[in-house]
Amino acid sequence: MPKIGNSLTQSHKYIEHFVEEGDTVIDATAGNGSDTVFLAKLVGESGHVYSFDVQQIALDRTAEKLDSLDLRDRVDLINDGHENLDNYVKSKVKAVMFNLGYLPRGDHNIGTRAKTTITAIQKSMELLVVGGIISIVVYHGGDSGFDEKIQVIEYLGKLEPKKYVVMKTEFINQENCPPILVCIEKISE
Repeated sequence: MPKIGNSLTQSHKYIEHFVEEGDTVIDATAGNGSDTVFLAKLVGESGHVYSFDVQQIALDRTAEKLDSLDLRDRVDLINDGHENLDNYVKSKVKAVMFNLGYLPRGDHNIGTRAKTTITAIQKSMELLVVGGIISIVVYHGGDSGFDEKIQVIEYLGKLEPKKYVVMKTEFINQENCPPILVCIEKISE
């Protein structure tokens, strides 16, 4: 197994450098709950996670994982699109995690879309503290979003460099459109 790790593993390594016990964070795409659990462990008993998904099945799977680890009390599971996250999160946050595409083992017709994802990223940047991070794992190809990838990367490439550091990591010798990792660090207001 390579030590570099895949895009998801890399996103976790970056997030670990930013999030501390007591922080407030967002999982913008709950999916099967792995990132929500990861964040709940990082923020500890005094922190809080807001976890969003448009599919109730995703939130049910996430709740099951949280319950099995006795982490449920530090997470709000929200059945709404991530583009509406500012309706629920009223405080500043240290980190926001996105995994774009569709729910693993789910309906491939239901997935993230460029317009709502970009809106969610914009709102996340407003909620992010200086010194905070947004990680975006971009699953693309086939039925999971060439258009979304193109539009999101194009949008992020235009962010003000005095306010944000934006990094894109992609594998160039892998088959089948491997996911791309994008990290955004907020360096000033």
